[in-house]
Amino acid sequence: MNGRLGVGTLSIVAPLAFVFLFPLIWIVSVSLKGDAEQFATPPTLVPLEPVLSNYVRLLSVTNFPRYIGNSLFVATATVLLALLAGCPAAYAMARFRTLARPGVTSLVLLTYMFPPILLGIPLFVIYSKVGLADSYLGLILAHTTFALPFVMWMMRDFFLAVPVEIEEAARVDGCGRLRLLWIIVLPIARPGIVAAAIFTFILSWSDYMYALILVKSESRKTVSIGLSLFVDSSTVEPGLMMAGSVLITVPVLIAFIFVQRYLVQGLAVGAVK
Repeated sequence: MNGRLGVGTLSIVAPLAFVFLFPLIWIVSVSLKGDAEQFATPPTLVPLEPVLSNYVRLLSVTNFPRYIGNSLFVATATVLLALLAGCPAAYAMARFRTLARPGVTSLVLLTYMFPPILLGIPLFVIYSKVGLADSYLGLILAHTTFALPFVMWMMRDFFLAVPVEIEEAARVDGCGRLRLLWIIVLPIARPGIVAAAIFTFILSWSDYMYALILVKSESRKTVSIGLSLFVDSSTVEPGLMMAGSVLITVPVLIAFIFVQRYLVQGLAVGAVK
């Protein structure tokens, strides 16, 4: 009975998984095709003669390695800034009665009511006046405006799950608020910190709108903008686009693997340890 149920479930899940994974499979397939096979009719799912020329051209001829470096720098800095500001704010929302009111906590998500394009233009005008236009710092701050509310909201739930008795015992021994947060609460909430960091990284890594509006210099463009440069009014480079898409997707897939690993860890188990 169990075996039949397993086969029946697999017969349903496998086609659905293939449908959802088909875009990724097709991207990898085209990235491994030569110029002639990319436009062959009918198209082939599995490359007849797999080649790595698209990846070689992408990494040696274009500025894509520079774009990858820019995105890594901006995303990493965004993660650090969002966690540095978001964790203390989330802890205050979880422990201080005035900030823990539902009305106050709901205001944290107010920025998500506005689409990025609505905030991008005002940010560009402000940045132009204060000298942050076309700079890494300006893009990092813009990404933080969207990442910080998410970090605060997510970490607040993790801090609420930390037993208050542990903090009270530490305060009896003379531990201050900041020290308590650093040496006791944050280690217990480590799964939440890692998850928030990875989601923030993905948010910054995949951003297109802010990078398009706020960054103009070729040397400061990110991977999302660099990938769009392979398409213009007269030419299309499908091989380079798909190879770039694969290189962009790999860090995201690795990040989600880490998210699954840390989200299943119980906070109570961490406190006992």
